[in-house]
Amino acid sequence: MYLSRIQIDIDNRQKIKDLTHLGAFHNWVEHCFPIEIETHKRCRHLWRIDQLAGKRYLLLLSEEKPDLTEFVKYGVSKTAMIKNYEPFLAQIKEEQIMQFRLTANPTHAIKNPGHNQPRIVPHITVEQQKNWLITRSEKLGFQLTEQIPNNLSGVSEMTTFDIINRDWPVLRHGGRTIRLSRVTFEGILRVKDYGKFKQALEMGIGREKGFGMGLMTVIPRS
Repeated sequence: MYLSRIQIDIDNRQKIKDLTHLGAFHNWVEHCFPIEIETHKRCRHLWRIDQLAGKRYLLLLSEEKPDLTEFVKYGVSKTAMIKNYEPFLAQIKEEQIMQFRLTANPTHAIKNPGHNQPRIVPHITVEQQKNWLITRSEKLGFQLTEQIPNNLSGVSEMTTFDIINRDWPVLRHGGRTIRLSRVTFEGILRVKDYGKFKQALEMGIGREKGFGMGLMTVIPRS
């Protein structure tokens, strides 16, 4: 597995004139793997758009290294970073406290009269979206907690996770224009089941993984 990042050149209108919707970003990501296109053997690529200090970044998780020429196509020169992700994943321990960021598409199923399959609809409120993640955390191998013991003072330190961004980006697909619910969570978690947690990091969380949702990244909390 490889984790790659590049700063998107938002100031270069000629470069980013095509990046007007999620489908365009999806195409950028897919073209970073030309061998997969040639062999018709597509692997899953998780990605998201991060905004940090007024800059936008494409973050990409993939089984193989992205083609550098394609990866930098819409990026700022010399900002591309590609790292082997496996050593980091191997160092994660159960009961480890980690800071996380997740961009996801919180949804739920409702009855769809006259159809065998339920209708998938987005969660709308902040409370619903936060509960969506809480109710899935155990199956994904981690615990969302509000208290962490402080070994120095013996006093519990209050922590939490929150939603730092909510929006409805456009996806143009098959002649249709669709708006997807995109929610970015950030906070603290405790690893409870390494196997399930590693799978969640590698495979993504929730729906619309091909369109910038589902990628969780973590860093150890010192």
